[in-house]
Amino acid sequence: MRKSSVAGAFYPDSCDEIEHYFDIFNKSLDDQIKSDDKLFSLKPRAIISPHAGYIYSGFTANIAYKILQHSNPKRVIVLGPSHRVYLEGISGTNEESYESPCGELSIDKDYLKELNEKFAIKSIKEAYEQEHSTEVQMPFIKHYMPSSKVVELVYGDINYQDLSLILEYILSDSQNVVVISTDLSHFYNLKKAKTLDNICLQAIANLDIERFEEGCEACGAIGVKAMLMTAKKIDLKPLLLDYRTSADASHDEDRVVGYMSGLFY
Repeated sequence: MRKSSVAGAFYPDSCDEIEHYFDIFNKSLDDQIKSDDKLFSLKPRAIISPHAGYIYSGFTANIAYKILQHSNPKRVIVLGPSHRVYLEGISGTNEESYESPCGELSIDKDYLKELNEKFAIKSIKEAYEQEHSTEVQMPFIKHYMPSSKVVELVYGDINYQDLSLILEYILSDSQNVVVISTDLSHFYNLKKAKTLDNICLQAIANLDIERFEEGCEACGAIGVKAMLMTAKKIDLKPLLLDYRTSADASHDEDRVVGYMSGLFY
């Protein structure tokens, strides 16, 4: 089993508390968007989701997963940057299951083997066993897509063009969806954070990698750029869903982290 490493820190270690969070997020969402809005009829092939503590970025992530569930995927491939160890290339989690407070998720080892045979994806335990960028996505998947299998991919030193080839292959299977995990700028004042983050938002909305590289400071920049390139190749449309900063929860406007979610359909 891939053990949870940040339950009780980034998100609750109690299923009841996690479900309470989701109830709050969805009540807030219902107050903003009608349940029959055409947004909720979309069937995305991929989403971008943040990976901070749920108190900060949970609402932003939740709206993406609430829509993604309508795609009814067989597999959810979660792609996040390595925060704790230096890694060349990509590491896939080669365990049987994934621990989560609301129950285990099944890891698709056979599909990981397929990716490994085609793209030489490694399985380095040190790279994924404490990686929060991917782990914080799992309770959302368990809640919204409980019958889907998961594949956890953590990347380090890799160019986005090579990663795009892997995403293109993954998305060539209509039963797959992709989660690109990233936060935006870190620890600027609110005005500066919004200026930098707006570059990211514009770039994603227009599938514009050149604009992205003009100042977007996403920690998952490689994954996002790979997704933008892939979306252009296979003719997916981008849609921004939510943007906010840590100041919305903490009210600290001096050291801010930015968060966004979006989808590709």
